[in-house]
Amino acid sequence: AMEKSYVSMFLLLVAISCALAKDVGKKETKETTAKPKLPQTLSRGWGDQLIWTQTYEEALFRAKHSQKPLMIIHHLDDCPHSQALKKVFAEHKDIQKLAEKFVLLNLVYETTDKNLSPDGQYVPRILFIDPSLTVRADITGRYSNRLYAYEPSDISLLYSNMQKALKLLKTEL
Repeated sequence: AMEKSYVSMFLLLVAISCALAKDVGKKETKETTAKPKLPQTLSRGWGDQLIWTQTYEEALFRAKHSQKPLMIIHHLDDCPHSQALKKVFAEHKDIQKLAEKFVLLNLVYETTDKNLSPDGQYVPRILFIDPSLTVRADITGRYSNRLYAYEPSDISLLYSNMQKALKLLKTEL
């Protein structure tokens, strides 16, 4: 009898928490329901309101067909440098706004495509690829030994490199 009452109590708690969770969900504003919300898993915290592609192949396809540049962010969840850059990137309003003009992909694993690690497999690294599917070797960070690395203090350089990627797009296509 004791076990039965524990089970009923547990089921009652589950039912209550489900009902409460539903009420929380209903309070969404028009703003959040207007745009389709993607699960946060694809953004991995780099910008939850941005639309992220799931795979490198999908990202290349979208870049080519939308004629938008692709921005690939290589990072690792347990890397303090990646975490620090992610925080600054996600909180930077201008970068988040500008990022909407890109096809976006963030990867926590290495791809077999050697073009994505032109000077090594370090993290974090950010590469820009134009719609002709060319890695932009001319858009780099400030470190000669890790061309595509950015530190949190380089956020304004990253912002201007994003602008550069968009500008080059208009002049070259």
